[in-house]
Amino acid sequence: MTARHLLTLLSLLVLVVPALAQGAPRSGAEVYRQACASCHASDGRGAPRQVTGIEAIPDFTVCAFVTREPNPDWYAVAHEGGPVRAFAQTMPAFGGALSEAEIKGALDHIRAFCPSKHWPRGDLNFPRPLFTEKAFPEDEAVLSTRVASKGQGEVMSKLVFEKRVSARGQLELIVPFGFRDVEGTGWRPGLGDIALGTKWALLHSLRTGTILSLAGEVILPTGRKDQGFGKGTTVFEPFLSFGQILPGHTFLQLQVGAEIPTQTSVAEPELFWRAVVGISLHQGFGRLWAPMIELLAARELEGDKPIPWDLVPQLQVTLSRRHHVRLAGGVQIPLNETETRKPQVVFYLLWDTFDGTFFAGW
Repeated sequence: MTARHLLTLLSLLVLVVPALAQGAPRSGAEVYRQACASCHASDGRGAPRQVTGIEAIPDFTVCAFVTREPNPDWYAVAHEGGPVRAFAQTMPAFGGALSEAEIKGALDHIRAFCPSKHWPRGDLNFPRPLFTEKAFPEDEAVLSTRVASKGQGEVMSKLVFEKRVSARGQLELIVPFGFRDVEGTGWRPGLGDIALGTKWALLHSLRTGTILSLAGEVILPTGRKDQGFGKGTTVFEPFLSFGQILPGHTFLQLQVGAEIPTQTSVAEPELFWRAVVGISLHQGFGRLWAPMIELLAARELEGDKPIPWDLVPQLQVTLSRRHHVRLAGGVQIPLNETETRKPQVVFYLLWDTFDGTFFAGW
């Protein structure tokens, strides 16, 4: 019997025997001390390899690690063991020895090892909508594509790279590209207007289930306006993003902002607002399904043009066992001006880079 197997067996015995004797749930600190400390150490930093025989044990005092994932992911690993999320088999399953309340209590104790309150909790990292910007600072790479279903042909994509730089901050690079059916010349490839952005979480509270962020982008005129790939001028885009946990695993996300061109003779300034409601549906300890419905609107500040309204029903689903690769798709449906605006199919492939390489965790 290896040292790892012996530690696992002793941990389970320490859990089961007191539970049978006392018949009462223990506190999170007690459960952690009896079940987890042998590998993760009493201070959460991880016991040395000479003691456990395990190559790498996560450090729970590192806030960037211990705050990121939502409670359902932590609960799944504690209940079913590491392999349920494609992590090491050295993490045993405690679902047969601990009650739901005891596991959640231990998780609360583990989260408390982070000494800083500045890091938003992963439970506020809601599923990413197709258009509305999330408030949670994230490490993600996203490839999204929009296809015009009718009218002038268009297939436009963009690569979004998001990098978390602190507890609350994020930097962003957006590179649009695609193909358009340009009148008189046929289908043409092109690069769109590249954007640089930043985001800062102004406030967050797991108790109220609320997160609010201030963000901004500088959109550079790298695309050709005459071919429909750009606006022809630099545009500043400040906005606020808001997220709220609702009852029954549902959530609300809002985004309000403006597009402010440096040359108003070339592009019109406008206000925009977006809202999405959705629900997170867990398939046991397997996939996460997130149906959402999004409402989009924008208003040009000059003239009296009508406000275009769009409805976007959509669905996001996790592909990898680690939930770090996800696919989403939906249809952008115009609610007015339907003579000139047609439905478009929109989808994306998302990779959460913090949780491992794209091909890990399947």
